[in-house]
Amino acid sequence: MDAVRPIALASWMLLSSSPVVSAQSAMSSKAPAAPTAVSLIIRTDDIGMSHSVNMAMQQLVRTGMPVSVSVLFVCPWYQEAVEILKQYPNVSVGIHLALNSEWKNYRWGPVSGSAAVPSLVDENGFFFSSSDAVHQRNPKLEEVEKELRAQIDRALRSGVKIDYVDYHMGTVTRYPELRALTERLAQEYGLGMSEYFGESEDSPHYFAAPAVKLDTLVAMIDRLKPGLNLIVTHVGIDDAELGALLDMNTNQPLPDMSKNRQGELTALTSPRFAAALQARKVVLLSYRDVITKEGLKAMRRPVD
Repeated sequence: MDAVRPIALASWMLLSSSPVVSAQSAMSSKAPAAPTAVSLIIRTDDIGMSHSVNMAMQQLVRTGMPVSVSVLFVCPWYQEAVEILKQYPNVSVGIHLALNSEWKNYRWGPVSGSAAVPSLVDENGFFFSSSDAVHQRNPKLEEVEKELRAQIDRALRSGVKIDYVDYHMGTVTRYPELRALTERLAQEYGLGMSEYFGESEDSPHYFAAPAVKLDTLVAMIDRLKPGLNLIVTHVGIDDAELGALLDMNTNQPLPDMSKNRQGELTALTSPRFAAALQARKVVLLSYRDVITKEGLKAMRRPVD
């Protein structure tokens, strides 16, 4: 992968000479594009899950693209992710709020401790593997609040600037009582919420085979509509660590996860992806950009 990265970086620096796609101009002007422009947020999830994922994130942020990085502060490897992100202060960082642990042989539990939130964990003290499994066990709302506060507090103590929250596997916004709680906590802590700024989401690359993820992303760029768009990505390095993980999520299991995440990283850092963005005159924004311009009062609950 180290042999590929400089090519992608050089390509992005070349494209950044255009005011249309420049990461530097977007950050310095603090003025997201007019409503008629095609704007895009690239959000990359599950950072801090493992060393392999963190190394992939580092490759992605090195391109200079204004990405929004969502960190699983519940996972042990979040500490490495934080140290990397401290080197890139312009990267917008979010908290990937989690009530699930979906990988066989690699499980995590609550930041607040399993004894403090017993309705959220299995007999071994780990989070359940799917959103349905959580909901079927009727989690106590006060325990959910305790755990989400613990994750937010850990993130705020980490030393990186936190801009927004989003939702691992969608669990904390999938059910009305959890969504209302998450909204209340975001307001209390003064954080943005992903998908609450009128974003149109289209992430078809997730289920695409690794070899065609780039084709799928380029086709998606051609379909982008004027206004604010969002793609959710999951990057990783296809190595022994990531390859050993088996997805137990019964909602949306994905085989060959390691190869899929490598495929997303390769696509996102490719010169062809950068060229497609330039051809459509896409303005790349981060959640920090959007929040700076629009303010938290602009947030609205998305319509299902």
